[in-house]
Amino acid sequence: MMDPREFLEILHVAERLKDTPRHCTTTKGRRESVAEHSWRISLMAFLLRHEFPELDMDKVVDMCLIHDLGECFTGDIPTFVKTDSDRDTEDSLLHQWVLSLPPELSRDMSALYEEMDAQQTPEAKLYKALDKLEAVIQHNESPIDTWEEHEYELNKTYAFDTVAFSSWLTDLRKAILTDTLEKIETEGQNS
Repeated sequence: MMDPREFLEILHVAERLKDTPRHCTTTKGRRESVAEHSWRISLMAFLLRHEFPELDMDKVVDMCLIHDLGECFTGDIPTFVKTDSDRDTEDSLLHQWVLSLPPELSRDMSALYEEMDAQQTPEAKLYKALDKLEAVIQHNESPIDTWEEHEYELNKTYAFDTVAFSSWLTDLRKAILTDTLEKIETEGQNS
């Protein structure tokens, strides 16, 4: 059983994500935090409960909530610059922390991370798709003058492969692409 002090210590570690900036900005141009990204993909999973009734959506929400906890220890490294070495370091630090948690919590989290990494279950595939889609949606919401040159093409192509397992998600990705193209057409000078 977890005592209140252990619970608080876990929350203190997770709180770091509130101050860990991500690459993208909000609509008003403020750098978003990893915590905000994790919250929104969790919300996306909750909102899709009826679109994917055959999935254990509580498990998907859990995956979304914990997916970036490793960034408490390493900070956020954008996917387009993250190396295998960066991933190994993040995974190692996260694994050490998870093992230090109360046994039942450590077991639950380890099982989720293993399933997420394997990318074999529909729940793991949905979590991964939402993670990538949220990033593209956020780019569409951010001011275009915050986009780096390579992001124009990235926003047009990113995550199509990840959503291919679902016609609904593929349609969502196409709608996001429509928004990207419209944003570039109306706000941007690059392509």
